[in-house]
Amino acid sequence: MTAVADGPGHVAILGAGPIGLDAALAFLDNGWSATVYESAASVAANVTAWSHIRLFTPWSMNASTRMLAHLDAAGVAPPGPASYCPTGGEFAQQLLRPLAALPELAPAIRSRTRVLAVAREGLLKHEKIGSPQRGSRPFRLLVSGPDDGERAEHADLLLDCTGSYDHANVLGDGGIPAPGELRVADRITRRLPDLRCDGDAWGGRRLLLVGAGKSAQTAARDLAELVAMWPGTRVVWAVRAADPGWGEIPDDPLPQRQQLVEMSQRLHSGTVPGVQVRTGVVVDALRGTDDGVVVALRSITGDVEEIVVDRIIALTGFLGDTTLYRQLQVHECYATAAPMNLSAALLAAAGDGPADCLAQASHGVDVLRVPEPNFFVLGMKSYGRNSNFLLRAGYEQVDEVASAYAGSTMPA
Repeated sequence: MTAVADGPGHVAILGAGPIGLDAALAFLDNGWSATVYESAASVAANVTAWSHIRLFTPWSMNASTRMLAHLDAAGVAPPGPASYCPTGGEFAQQLLRPLAALPELAPAIRSRTRVLAVAREGLLKHEKIGSPQRGSRPFRLLVSGPDDGERAEHADLLLDCTGSYDHANVLGDGGIPAPGELRVADRITRRLPDLRCDGDAWGGRRLLLVGAGKSAQTAARDLAELVAMWPGTRVVWAVRAADPGWGEIPDDPLPQRQQLVEMSQRLHSGTVPGVQVRTGVVVDALRGTDDGVVVALRSITGDVEEIVVDRIIALTGFLGDTTLYRQLQVHECYATAAPMNLSAALLAAAGDGPADCLAQASHGVDVLRVPEPNFFVLGMKSYGRNSNFLLRAGYEQVDEVASAYAGSTMPA
């Protein structure tokens, strides 16, 4: 046990999404001072970016007990009903923004303020390895404010809750850009568009969808509706797996998720006009022309098919930016890029069966620790390439870390 401050100290929280806001409430409740750094103009910026998308999970799983208690104490009506699955917009409007406006939390939030890098005051990454002395030094944060001025700020405890939604994966085979991908970037959308409201921007065009996860499945469902409404719309859906299982969970308790699986199976069967599913293919190259983008799809047998499209929806996942803490001692998994202890626990829990986010159990604060004392990655970013993160798991992470630091001294 190493104390770096007399009594509760100061916690810096990076990101004002649901996990960052919940963490701020937890530490404020424990008597800490807190600063929540948010690079966007307001809280829940990433959630707002997918405001048109409906969550699979109901309100009962999307709000922490602590969040609801603070809203109740302030006389703010809770979101609901508990069984209702909100959209991203409803999630932000009914829960996250009211929380951020609470008098106990609002003064801690700094919008339009980006943390550019973090380190240990007076130490380099390779110094004092495994030594309690690292934990006795405050964190040094390079911060850029609304006026673009840079300054150094400090904290005793540092929580990275920045998520991953700002860092989309690329299209190309092997996880690197395909030849020509960067040159046609203006034709590629890397977030799930609101196809139902922006149909005139997509309808009647030749479209390529890449990816097979739930975001891609949602886009495929909406594209099938677009085809029916806009004559001339043609969709090719490129899927890397030769025989995709679509992430089906037996007896899935989340009906919205199961509906996406069933729609994906229908599209794969070829019974929906205007949508062609190509399985077992990767994007080999792209080339811009006056007529659109020529996309070379390479099959697992090496055959190459060229198609011409007007626009591309690339939903190949996201990965958090780990360069932010490159000067800290963080042991990352070589496969998932997540902190090693948590990644190993998640991989072991998944075993050989289908991984279901609902089946996850809490792993405890020690699994969340990294070699750098008093530094934690929480929320979606902590899962790295593992896509089974659930908000409920993030709130459990907050509970575990806050409980470990609830005393008058800070464990290293």
